[in-house]
Amino acid sequence: MPRSPSSRQAIRMDPQGSRAHTPSQMPTSSSKYYHPYFSPAELEYLSEKQRGKQSVTQEEKVRQNACTFLETVGARVGFPRRTIATAQALYHRFHLFFPRKDFQYHDVALAALYVSTKEHDTLKKPRELLAVSYSVRLPELAAKSKHPSGEVDLDTMDQAIVENDRQRLLAVERLILETICFNFTARMPFPYVIKLGKQFKASKKLIKMAWRIAIDSYRTLLPLIYPPHSMALGSIYLASLLLSFEQPPSASRDGEISSSDLAEKLTTDTSWDWENIYHTKPADLEDFAHTILDLLIQYTQNPSASTSPSTPSSPSPNPTQSKHGSQVPQTYSYKADQLIRLKIAMRESEHPPRRRKPLGNSDPSALYNSEKLGQNEGTVRFLFFPLGFEGDVA
Repeated sequence: MPRSPSSRQAIRMDPQGSRAHTPSQMPTSSSKYYHPYFSPAELEYLSEKQRGKQSVTQEEKVRQNACTFLETVGARVGFPRRTIATAQALYHRFHLFFPRKDFQYHDVALAALYVSTKEHDTLKKPRELLAVSYSVRLPELAAKSKHPSGEVDLDTMDQAIVENDRQRLLAVERLILETICFNFTARMPFPYVIKLGKQFKASKKLIKMAWRIAIDSYRTLLPLIYPPHSMALGSIYLASLLLSFEQPPSASRDGEISSSDLAEKLTTDTSWDWENIYHTKPADLEDFAHTILDLLIQYTQNPSASTSPSTPSSPSPNPTQSKHGSQVPQTYSYKADQLIRLKIAMRESEHPPRRRKPLGNSDPSALYNSEKLGQNEGTVRFLFFPLGFEGDVA
């Protein structure tokens, strides 16, 4: 018996139906390519696109608030540094693809932390992360908590709110996984800081400073520009500058290189081919240093702001903790005017910037849309390499 036109129309209009779509409504197929790193031009374009009506200053404030939130939650849970740092990088990456106005920063940050726990095998359940995040976001509930670390008891909260937050975390998690194309490879600069510092015969003081700088670099977009070994070199370079610029000469142990000599070795010394050995240019180190100096200047000018870096000063596995498990901030002993003078001195002798590929016509964020969350987007291939990479296949 033939169906009526109205019934046929109902079948076509039902996107969730089990029957076949008409040819014009067949789910499309597409490919999403993993972008391990971005050029500064790409970062500027994508950041401006997702920033919306926010100013650059407002965007930076939200970014630092999110990083501080991750630092606090991560420290209270007891996550290792690699888990916290990866979560910060995932947060930065997310907002290259999705508008800031569509998400609360703590929702994205907590979902990024959840993904990071999977990457580094430090997994916690969503409800466990939510309990700690509530203690950070809602201090009045933490004050009533009987838990030693101030963790909020979820059983005392409205279960509808908790479940709604859990579902939102899982929804944002899916979007984050799409931005990394389900690539769980995570390489960190911290081991390189130790290995390269020893190879350069740097002092323990310099290596500790470089370690701390590498930690603070995850408050910026630098992890999306440079690979881990370049970030480690940049951290060592900046540490050597901070320990030698306008500082009295310090005695070095036998066999150790002085901070000033190491800074010169990484920029002006042509007696060894370190650029080809480490595939890094002096201009990369200088760009890294300027970015971190801008962060430190921002902190020294407003140390009470939530944008201040509060990170351990050494690779100690047991950082000092407060009553509720959060790390005690350790401040940099530099003033803003001194850091500005260092930036000026660097500008006087800096190298020409590295030649980079122009922005081009492709938009890495074009295939990402938070409005399609939960909808059938058809067949999507997630590839572990950028578009045009030699490993690409048709």
